[in-house]
Amino acid sequence: MSMDIKYLKGIGEARAKLLADELKIKSVDDLLLYFPFRYVDRSVFHKIKDLVDNGSLMQVKGRFVRFTKEGEGRRKRLIGLFTDGDSYMEVVWFSNPTYFEKTYANNNNEYVIFGKPTEFKGVWNMAHPEIEIYNPDKPFTGMSGIYPLTEKARKKGLSSKFFRTVIENYYLQTKFEKVRETLPDELLKAYHLMPIKEALRNLHFPDDPRALQKARERMKFEELYYLELNILRLAKERFERNKGYVMSKVGDKFNAFYSNVLPFELTGAQKRVVKEIRGDLLSGHQMNRLLQGDVGSGKTMVAFLSMLLAIDNGYQAALMAPTEILASQHYETIKAWADKIGVEVRLLTGSTKASERREIDEKLRSGELDILIGTHTLIEDKVAFKKLGIAVIDEQHRFGVAQRAKLWEKGSIFPHVLVMTATPIPRTLAMTVYGDLDVSVIDELPPGRKSVDTRLFFEDGRNMVYRMVMQQIQEGRQAYIVYPLIHENDKLELKSLEKGVERLRTIFKNVEMSYVHGQMKPAEKDFQMQRFVSGEAKILVATTVIEVGVNVPNATVMVIENAERFGLSQLHQLRGRVGRGADKSFCFLMSKQTGSKDTKKRLGIMTETTDGFLISEADLKLRGPGDIEGTMQSGVAFNLKIANLAQDGQMVTLAREAALATLEQFPVIYQQDMTSGSWKIPDIPNREALQIILRELHLRFATDVDWSLIS
Repeated sequence: MSMDIKYLKGIGEARAKLLADELKIKSVDDLLLYFPFRYVDRSVFHKIKDLVDNGSLMQVKGRFVRFTKEGEGRRKRLIGLFTDGDSYMEVVWFSNPTYFEKTYANNNNEYVIFGKPTEFKGVWNMAHPEIEIYNPDKPFTGMSGIYPLTEKARKKGLSSKFFRTVIENYYLQTKFEKVRETLPDELLKAYHLMPIKEALRNLHFPDDPRALQKARERMKFEELYYLELNILRLAKERFERNKGYVMSKVGDKFNAFYSNVLPFELTGAQKRVVKEIRGDLLSGHQMNRLLQGDVGSGKTMVAFLSMLLAIDNGYQAALMAPTEILASQHYETIKAWADKIGVEVRLLTGSTKASERREIDEKLRSGELDILIGTHTLIEDKVAFKKLGIAVIDEQHRFGVAQRAKLWEKGSIFPHVLVMTATPIPRTLAMTVYGDLDVSVIDELPPGRKSVDTRLFFEDGRNMVYRMVMQQIQEGRQAYIVYPLIHENDKLELKSLEKGVERLRTIFKNVEMSYVHGQMKPAEKDFQMQRFVSGEAKILVATTVIEVGVNVPNATVMVIENAERFGLSQLHQLRGRVGRGADKSFCFLMSKQTGSKDTKKRLGIMTETTDGFLISEADLKLRGPGDIEGTMQSGVAFNLKIANLAQDGQMVTLAREAALATLEQFPVIYQQDMTSGSWKIPDIPNREALQIILRELHLRFATDVDWSLIS
């Protein structure tokens, strides 16, 4: 591990603790890898009269005229009147007023002030800007990095200037001589990458925009290369270790269903995916396949056909869903198909009665039960299959890695695993996020699926929305109305289901309603849902518990309250509850008129497209991939400091290619135990390259690292 940060000039014990607590910077390495998130041109000075209030950082040159103190106690502040010779602005400090007054008053120094200008009642001001004495012999030139800071770090005196000063001092003292190269020489040459010392220097003190770009490319490649290498290493190691049942027969059940029962012609995409799954089942290795498909693309049908392949070869199948509503929905759909070909299907959830559960357990152990569908109850220790051949996991991002693994371990040989998601993401990103899963995509919707007419309304359009909902109900259709909260919350200005139901009953008089939310007992939730599914209730008022799995073809309207509070993928999932029948369907997004630029863009995208892949891509660009980090396999973490999986797709592809080539060149990498650090490095050409790679993998991904092994 590199030197403790407290020993660097300008830091000390107190600042070291602040850096560790607030920014997770504990060592010199951490500091050097703490990069600016943007850069500004410090060669330009603005006149006060030309300042703009748009969040940009700007700098002004001039002198302080006077200082005044205002307020008392915690509201006390110091205001310095500053002039550039033509106009005036205020510089405001809300903490340490005595220190700042003593530092900048009673002298005639010319200062450079750097910060975000804001205008209030015709007066320009900057709060807690960076300030330094103007030195004409040391002109401000080039690009200057702006470092990310927490509010507490800023209030305690940390600033971008602090980082630039400390890192510059360290560079002038050492020229980064202790920084060790982290990529083999052959990769630097093959991909025309900057050496690490030069890259670090340009990230903190860019020579010019082109050098900064090259430095960023180098560090992005490095991060993504080791991420991909570790994912592929684990996947290869697992593939070699985990043998799988060979299912060679396409038998009576599959053929009977395909020839006589299949309710619709499979799309070309569905046929392609079934073929890919068939290849996995013949390989002799455990299948680990991710099936991505938009809402309504026919993933359940592909899953059922895969189950029939297992059943025809003498195995059982399981399907695990994250909620009882979704599990019940799958059960109803699959049972209707299975009954016609003599395949026994049962449902197991937390609500299953003890007597029924005993019967399921007996049939499961004897092998009489072909398919078991359920929630996380499927992974309980007492659930024992005779011979589980395939496990299907729906909306797999709802389950943790450990939960999924418990289902895999239900047999002496791991079953084949098919995980499904209706939250599609770009293929390159999917291969990274889902680690060792092969990726299949259903990118066609079945014939007859109509796109949903999506419209954005503000409060002044509410009556129009209610009129359109009523019109659909009078024509015999049904509607969903979704709220972000169950109960009213004084701190959040959001609509709640509780208040919403009261209000809706006064608006839609004599219209039967159901309501469901996550705090209801399962039996009550099922009762309310059943009233809607049967058509007795015309409006279902709900929270996002109906985000996935609810299939009511007669429902043609989705109203989403406070749509600005939901992410794009979640809005798309909710919209997917309508448009499932032959009738034209609508999704009305209710939102506040005021909102951020990103919010307006997000809601605009929803009204422009119903393509889940386009929506997911836009969502990732707006919000980043953090929400899906929990879906990554065990032993893998993002920990990316500069690369962005959502925006650096081309670099991800390059890094993955390089990682694949490395594993081919050095197969010993996936045979190593990364946690030990005591590797046997064979006497081969490029032995030094292998040593660098093993050391970096160990540092980045091993647990309980013994640092003495790699110092």
